[in-house]
Amino acid sequence: MTEIDISESRYDRQERIWWWDQSSLRAARVLVVGAGALGNEIVKNLALVGVGSVDVVDMDRIEHSNLARCALFRERDEGRFKAEALADAANDLNSDVTVHAFVCRVQALGMAGLRQYDVVIGGLDNREARLWVNQAMRLIGGYWVDGAIEGLQGVVRVFGPEGPCYECTLGETDRELLAHRRSCALVSPEALEGGRTPTNATTASIVGGIQVQEAIKILVGQVELVALVGAAWRMEGETMLTSLVRFSEDPHCLAHDRADEWVMLDSPVHRLIDVVDAVKAKTGLEVDTLFFPDDLIWIGDCVGCGSHTAMVGLRGVLPDGAGQCPQCGDELPIEAQTSVDMRDQFMQADMRTWYWPMCEVIAARGGSSFVHVPVEVTNG
Repeated sequence: MTEIDISESRYDRQERIWWWDQSSLRAARVLVVGAGALGNEIVKNLALVGVGSVDVVDMDRIEHSNLARCALFRERDEGRFKAEALADAANDLNSDVTVHAFVCRVQALGMAGLRQYDVVIGGLDNREARLWVNQAMRLIGGYWVDGAIEGLQGVVRVFGPEGPCYECTLGETDRELLAHRRSCALVSPEALEGGRTPTNATTASIVGGIQVQEAIKILVGQVELVALVGAAWRMEGETMLTSLVRFSEDPHCLAHDRADEWVMLDSPVHRLIDVVDAVKAKTGLEVDTLFFPDDLIWIGDCVGCGSHTAMVGLRGVLPDGAGQCPQCGDELPIEAQTSVDMRDQFMQADMRTWYWPMCEVIAARGGSSFVHVPVEVTNG
């Protein structure tokens, strides 16, 4: 009987790659956005190579058709939240790795919440979430790896703190579609539902593998080896043709804001004026305006039936269909703003009743000076 040599490292073969750094992977923290076919492959690979901490965020449940293209889902998982089932399965793959699930939209984590991750990997199926991740990673100066599949076609792109970003790649038609969907998002959840995109397990496996391969280079400090920064690798499965496309940076892109100076609060707050006071106490800056990364939405009571429907929150965190009365179906009165000044009614309002992310970034302006503040809200 042949004895098994257990003296060598679990990661021996990958550690023989000349630039590999297993200790960096062990210390790394990665966010995976999406727990579908791509998310399964991404999380599987991160667990196998020994990335120490992986968080996965997804708000959907497992359907029967997911079982044919999601490597880590089992029949007994039908009906479970995808993120939770994926985290459980990945934790079983490797005891060196801790995988945690968030059952929510990625926007609920907040842009400031993404500062804790060394890289973000997207297995997304919609432009809105991609735009949000892109803006967040550009703001905090981080890397994110985007992947997409349709039929036997796949694409992988890497966006960094400089150069072209995801929004730079969008054409006029893309922007028009996004504007339409954004205008409908608070009124009709059905407006955001598209057709069922054809996908399969093999395409997801290839694209997810390349995404993780590029992410590993970033995690071990070998950014110069990342081939897809500001570029797209495309695969046509029917013909097995692949291509590499370089993007151009749009110098006028609105997603290129960068947070250069951060002010850290000592504790959560429950009013915006608390943020103003804390910034002044820490920096001496006389704040006159606070800016949000997304629209702050006020939704009033229903005019048609008088139902109490009032709520306040950032657009990406509000419930689906929040702009439509649940009783009579009428559209609700909505107001949106991206900033508040010292005279605004929201400055003194109790944020504990708002739809607010776990940790969102607010830009505080005093004269011509800006600082960025990660803001957590006290639990109600």
